[in-house]
Amino acid sequence: MTIFLNGEYMPIGEAKISVMDRGFIFGDGVYEVIPVYSRRAFRLAEHLRRLQHSLDGIRLANPYGNGEWANIINELVERNEAQDQYLYLHITRGVAKRDHAFPNPPVKPTVFMMSNPLLTAPADLLQSGVGAITAQDNRWLRCDIKAIALLPNVLLRQMAVDAGCAETILIRPGSNNEPSFMTEGAASNIFVVKNGKLLAPPKDNLMLPGITYDVILEIAAANGIPHEVRRIGVAEVFAADELLLTSSTKEVLAITRLDGKPVGSGKPGEMFAVLHKLYQDFKRDVMRQNSK
Repeated sequence: MTIFLNGEYMPIGEAKISVMDRGFIFGDGVYEVIPVYSRRAFRLAEHLRRLQHSLDGIRLANPYGNGEWANIINELVERNEAQDQYLYLHITRGVAKRDHAFPNPPVKPTVFMMSNPLLTAPADLLQSGVGAITAQDNRWLRCDIKAIALLPNVLLRQMAVDAGCAETILIRPGSNNEPSFMTEGAASNIFVVKNGKLLAPPKDNLMLPGITYDVILEIAAANGIPHEVRRIGVAEVFAADELLLTSSTKEVLAITRLDGKPVGSGKPGEMFAVLHKLYQDFKRDVMRQNSK
């Protein structure tokens, strides 16, 4: 595997980062995950826009412009073998003495990117769906920042693994006597389907604005699929006809079991089938346009 580290391409075994890097000491950094299909980055502008939002959120200057990022990404893709890849991009505030305050003057940020083969869900998983559990969302209040400090997400996702499930759906308590509500998954966005309508939680500080989440809503709008973006109460999650999981690496999956009980019929439903096909069509159309 060839990686990119601080301006150089090298085998991953040769990569070295100081133990004084603030990413290692404090988790002081952000990341992005970019899918690559047929050796072309998918929705690159949108991923770079989200990266900029995360950098702005932690007050860290972007080390490269969008054109430079595109060149680095294209070069890294070419240096790795898989036709479909996912790129993990990681930026920290850099190497400095251990002090909670930002280094003054600022130090050079650490920039790391690696590529792994992108493996989409196998046919049997698309046909059966996956299981999920629910848990209290005990993370911080800036979940819109794609921060590398992911220990709460790690612990929440491990709860799902321990239960033999694919994901944990996160629930926050309401305020001012409002009911509890769903935010997202530990490593994904979650959609609810009820009576033929697609429901999505709003993009705010309590969830990460998913790129695939945006695509699903664009597809719904373009194809006349009834949909609504609003806060979704926990009771609506458990009464759903269908639950859908989306992410850049998992694309679209049906959740067919929740806390050990079937969701709807217990099988992937009609909305999943429609959106999965439309997503694949959308993906091919976008990549075909990018190849021209």
